[in-house]
Amino acid sequence: MMSAKYGLVGYNSSRKHISISIPSSTEVMSPHIKSVEELRVLGINLSSFSAPVQFFICVAGVFLFYLIYGYLQELIFSVEGFKPFGWYLTLVQFGFYSMFGLVELQLTQDKRRRIPGKTYMIIAFLTVGTMGLSNTSLGYLNYPTQVIFKCCKLIPVMIGGIFIQGKRYNFADVAAAVCMSLGLIWFTLADSTVAPNFNLTGVLLISLALCADAVIGNVQEKAMKIHNGSNSEMVLYSYSIGFIYILAGLLCVGGLGPAVAFCSEHPVKTYGYAFFFSLTGYFGISFVLALIKLFGALVAVTVTTGRKAMTIVLSFMFFSKPFTFQYIWGGLLVLFGIFLNVYSKNKDKMNLPSIKDFRGWLRRGKKVRFLSQDV
Repeated sequence: MMSAKYGLVGYNSSRKHISISIPSSTEVMSPHIKSVEELRVLGINLSSFSAPVQFFICVAGVFLFYLIYGYLQELIFSVEGFKPFGWYLTLVQFGFYSMFGLVELQLTQDKRRRIPGKTYMIIAFLTVGTMGLSNTSLGYLNYPTQVIFKCCKLIPVMIGGIFIQGKRYNFADVAAAVCMSLGLIWFTLADSTVAPNFNLTGVLLISLALCADAVIGNVQEKAMKIHNGSNSEMVLYSYSIGFIYILAGLLCVGGLGPAVAFCSEHPVKTYGYAFFFSLTGYFGISFVLALIKLFGALVAVTVTTGRKAMTIVLSFMFFSKPFTFQYIWGGLLVLFGIFLNVYSKNKDKMNLPSIKDFRGWLRRGKKVRFLSQDV
């Protein structure tokens, strides 16, 4: 009787079994655990497609929405006079994200808040630091420099792991952090020599944003695992509370009035761009989460890294800015550091040749040369 109520029918041995727990009479089953087979992104049921088609849809979604997101972000800051209003852009972005999260949550059957309010206050504060500082840094840095810094989240994560948790890292992780650090220094020095608006304040802002970003991922993951919260719930409460934080901060420092006045004079280039900027960012993260769930973090990191590289290329194509080949060498060094970090966490899956393999190849090559000389 109970099995029939929740759709649990008998399966033969040739079919897959879906194991779920039956809630008590006082509980309501969450729609997010209807089936481990079903995964919907923007209304598309990806479980109905084959694995290659799923991969193509996810990658296309990540590239499409995040490339548009990056383009619109730089386009907004290219509006003359807008650069001092990075925090106001974050306020508008948080408002739109809260609306999107509310709409998505209303489309689900279980609308209860599962994660405690205190946890959301911490997550909201970190989210404000991540996105607010990142947006504000564009008033002082070129967009490609900001993207390069975003690729190097590993550095603050490792530093925090060493001093806070006493972790020890292997040689590949240390080498990855060194490569990323050198690549960042190279890229930043190149930017300081050719960019007329370079300012060390931007480097400080994006560095602080990276530190907050490194912490927020662990807090979100732990909260969602312990309390079984949904993505839409996380977005709604963290961004709505963050909206209140930013609004209060702008009111205290008197930054709200000038920003509203400026944006009222350019509504299409500010609010219009900000709406699509927020919408594409919201859709993009949905495809990233689907990619992680279907194919794992290794594939997701590879795809998002490729997306960031494409974003930098398009930034130089669509927006006029000074260029030097030092950008390329610094960027390649950062990419190599990312590869080392991915390899250190997926050695068994990647099966790359080891140092012993290289030695064996060299020895076999020497033997072949000696034999050819003898002949």
